[in-house]
Amino acid sequence: MYTPNSNIILPNDPDTIIWKYIDLSKFLDLLLAKKMFMSRSDKFEDQYEGTFSEPTYEEIKKIAIDKPEFLDFYKSHRKNVVISSWHINEYESFAMWQIFTKNNEGLAIQSTLGRLQKALESEDRVQQFIGEVNYIDYKKEHIPFDDSFFPFLFKRKSFQYEKEIRVISDVTPLNLSVNDGIKIHVDIHQLIEKIYIHPKSENWYKKLVLELMNRLEFGFDIEKSDLESDILI
Repeated sequence: MYTPNSNIILPNDPDTIIWKYIDLSKFLDLLLAKKMFMSRSDKFEDQYEGTFSEPTYEEIKKIAIDKPEFLDFYKSHRKNVVISSWHINEYESFAMWQIFTKNNEGLAIQSTLGRLQKALESEDRVQQFIGEVNYIDYKKEHIPFDDSFFPFLFKRKSFQYEKEIRVISDVTPLNLSVNDGIKIHVDIHQLIEKIYIHPKSENWYKKLVLELMNRLEFGFDIEKSDLESDILI
């Protein structure tokens, strides 16, 4: 269940549009399982995920001289924190299509911050927090550590094109052995407002997606992205 956290920054408008770019197999897994996958934070491609900037690390090392368990906690915590990443944008992003889909195939789920918050009400095993990612210079800028989720809400400036908002959970209370991540319950009808099909996909792919949605009896609003529509001259 989504739990507000006064320490975590979020857009004020619940109608803020968010996106998830995903391949068809992962999308079908979401629909059939009615569960959203959340990746273990230390399994992301960016090795800095869940770590600290240099100024913050130097500060933590000083604290750890008298309290070595302080640093050990942050090292082990990454294995129990899971994340689902979304992209904030009023419009589709050509860059996101390029990065997160392959072979001119894939889908984009359009939702809103408010819909995401409500969709998480289906999960009652562990709390979910939602926060907007801050992009900073890891060599110069400080990351606060008065909230254990802060290391997961900061990334290097080279990733600021992602405009990321994150669902974050600490699954320590579940006493699970987390491998690549976990799946949490979501209300998919609340979560999904519209589905866009890859702008460069062939007609057969669009027909396949429509046929699958028809057979599975999901009445989502589906359309092909118009990023590759015909020019007017």
